[in-house]
Amino acid sequence: HLQRTICNGIFVDMDEEIREQGRDDAEAESALLAHHRDDRVLDTGALRALAHPMRVRIYDILSQYGPQTASSLAERLGESTGSTSYHLRALAKHDLIEEVEGRGNARERWWQRPVGGVSFANPDAMKSPAGRAATQLVMNEFFHLRQEQLMRFIQGGLMSEDPEWQESSMISTAHARLTPAQSAELSHKIMAVIDEAVEKHRNQTGDDVRPVTIRADVFPLPELG
Repeated sequence: HLQRTICNGIFVDMDEEIREQGRDDAEAESALLAHHRDDRVLDTGALRALAHPMRVRIYDILSQYGPQTASSLAERLGESTGSTSYHLRALAKHDLIEEVEGRGNARERWWQRPVGGVSFANPDAMKSPAGRAATQLVMNEFFHLRQEQLMRFIQGGLMSEDPEWQESSMISTAHARLTPAQSAELSHKIMAVIDEAVEKHRNQTGDDVRPVTIRADVFPLPELG
């Protein structure tokens, strides 16, 4: 599954500076845009339905670990099955999640995130106070969860994971001086690499296969002074 929190401009046409860099870049841009043409941009109703810390956590677990039941989610989150069932129904009402066909029964339903990219950056939603508040809550909660996972890995995983996972993991920060066009080009290239890995290994199984979180941030820093 692809779950994206993106700025409004990241998947729109890049300006003339990038287009002048040659046909290869233009073709790569076109391919990336085509690949994400069907990504779902959440409307205000879906954002408001998701704008609850417990629902964000449920949505995140389904994104990272695959199908779950109300009972399995309750066990993971320390909640009652009644609570998780309520939140699952609220998410399903806006098609944020769906029931797994052919799995479970009337008493134990399995839920999953639909395959495909999702964007929280909806310009129309940002025009209303309710839309802005919902978007901010959802994004804050998602990044809070990501930071929790990162710090948990730094504080424990770096030492407790098997050597193979320690050597194959990466935490990296870099800085550069870029124009908006160059930043957009870099963002497209990074996303293309991530897309390739996700598509290639989407349904991979095996004894040594585990969920891996992939995080990419490209944004301008404020000026000093």
